[in-house]
Amino acid sequence: MKNTKNIEEYLYSLRGKGAKLGLERVLKLLGSLGNPQNRFKTIIIGGTSGKGSTAAMVSSILTEAGFKTGRFTSPHLSSLTERITINEMEINKKELEQTVQEIITCIEKMKETKERDFEHPTFFEVITATALLYFKKKKIDFAVLEVGLGGRLDATNVTTPEVCVITNVSLEHTKILGNTIEKITSEKAGIIKQGIPIITAVQGNALKIIEKICSEKHAKLMIVGKDIKAQRISADDNGQLVAITISNTNKTFFIPLRGRYQIENLACTIGIIEVLRNKGIKIEDHAMADGLKKTKWPGRMEIVQCNPLVVLDGAKDPEAMRRLSESIDDFKYNKMILVLGISSDKDIPNMVRWITPKADEIIITQHSIAERAADPAIIVKEIVKYNRNYEIREHTADAVKTAIKHAGKKDLVLVTGSLFTVGEAREIWHSRKKGFGREFNETPKK
Repeated sequence: MKNTKNIEEYLYSLRGKGAKLGLERVLKLLGSLGNPQNRFKTIIIGGTSGKGSTAAMVSSILTEAGFKTGRFTSPHLSSLTERITINEMEINKKELEQTVQEIITCIEKMKETKERDFEHPTFFEVITATALLYFKKKKIDFAVLEVGLGGRLDATNVTTPEVCVITNVSLEHTKILGNTIEKITSEKAGIIKQGIPIITAVQGNALKIIEKICSEKHAKLMIVGKDIKAQRISADDNGQLVAITISNTNKTFFIPLRGRYQIENLACTIGIIEVLRNKGIKIEDHAMADGLKKTKWPGRMEIVQCNPLVVLDGAKDPEAMRRLSESIDDFKYNKMILVLGISSDKDIPNMVRWITPKADEIIITQHSIAERAADPAIIVKEIVKYNRNYEIREHTADAVKTAIKHAGKKDLVLVTGSLFTVGEAREIWHSRKKGFGREFNETPKK
């Protein structure tokens, strides 16, 4: 399987295997690859939302501090190559193919041993192994790993990190992780390791569970709001200035990321850097400030056009939608036209509940990942409860262009509901990358 077409076909064939939690498959694969995950320092970031933004800020700081820094995130907006970066540069298509080929060769050898308990790794496990092997080959210093699903049994949970983070916890993937906050927290807290510091912005009952686990594992816990305090000083269309208080010191940082929800993510980021500095890792204040200023994380409160203002945000669950609803109040506009496309496995009623009251007009669409996109009729059933004008456009690009036509120069067009929807909309302004597109994504088993 040595040509691009065959590698693409191989990865595409894995999508339908669904999300299958468990560490046995990925640990066997990594063992056969020489355990690349043990060749560099790691930071693991879990939670419901904010993981990617936090990973982006941390990796940007470490890169600015002079460390060769890998970052592994998911899902992607346009191309699979976005998931694997070193010093903010994506893996190129050729290197991705070469590394996946090494994984395939290894899996084929494992099959040949005719192990009775051999089970083929899932799509996410193969991509995780690809990232870790690539990082080893490139001799990185740090890998910043975003947890895919849950934590305890997620494929990223295969290292002994320098520090762990759980950004927040809300109801998501309930069929897999459990149908209560307590059950989901227990799964996400599975990344907490014996004696390893942890940062969190979690609150309520979820925090009590994390505190108990940290006590049992003698893991020092830093809590946003208590040990790390963050307060916005100012905000505009370019980003926001935030004051952080930690270890009896006060500092201000500018981040080019919009949205009030990013303040908690920034606090988690500063907590991570504090832990690393306490371990003797040299990260100067200027590297923190400059790294944060250079952070890029597209598709999250991203402004792609003015007059009318067009904002893209990949809010994909009720909690993210609640936070987005709060954050759009930072913008000045006359009316808001909402473009909404959601995935079928999401809590559509509660997502609609948080954002619909803010909209003056709604255009419902369906992203092109057919196996995952919600039927617009299902979204309409919820929209009508709020007495809002709506129409349906089959394709995301058409929906966005229609919204812009309907908008006046001082109106806001908000595109949200899924990173898939945002990724498709974004290609109106940014050309689509070739190869390994959005179709290379995990598809839940029916």
